[in-house]
Amino acid sequence: MKLLIATHNPAKREEIRKWLSEGLKKHAKGVRLQLLTLPDVGITEDIEEDGVTFEENAIKKATYYAMKSGLPTIADDGGIEIDYLGGRPGVHSKRWAGNDGSNANIISHTLKQLHDVLPEKRGSQLHVVLALVIPNHQTVKNQHYTAEGIVRGIIAEKPYSKHRWEGFPYRQLFYIPEIQKFYNPHDMTEAEEIQYNHRRRAIEKLVPRIQKYL
Repeated sequence: MKLLIATHNPAKREEIRKWLSEGLKKHAKGVRLQLLTLPDVGITEDIEEDGVTFEENAIKKATYYAMKSGLPTIADDGGIEIDYLGGRPGVHSKRWAGNDGSNANIISHTLKQLHDVLPEKRGSQLHVVLALVIPNHQTVKNQHYTAEGIVRGIIAEKPYSKHRWEGFPYRQLFYIPEIQKFYNPHDMTEAEEIQYNHRRRAIEKLVPRIQKYL
């Protein structure tokens, strides 16, 4: 059985593959599932993420690539929601710093928005929604399922400097006070990453749906 991971972000693609493989190994032993990516199936097109929620964007992406490939497809949408900014940037997390979506530009823009804001008011959450779409070739209606993952923390006053993680700019700013570490695998232990990773939390909820389909 084949399952398509639909994202053009290499860092996100590898994280989904990692947690999905572990989740299936844990909950669906014996299932043989081939995880494919957009480059594997020769799809280079991107689509506009114009939904007003993470769920809308995740479903739109998963549906588009499922119909394009003919394969069951997982896609996600997520970002950071900052309390002081009323939940912004939210669905605009990739684009709110302008056309330059580099890690450096996003980090710089985010810190400017919180200039002189006290630590106790810098609460935020990383929020992701995953969508699984199973194309139905007999009818016009596809099956789709969604799951969300959230992790709470704060925006640090300075970014994590020991390792740059391209593709995940907010993780260089996102600090988890209860473990006194940045949300970065180079700062966290493996056990902490398993405990706090918000994408893993969403995938754990979605794995039973994948198992049922298989």
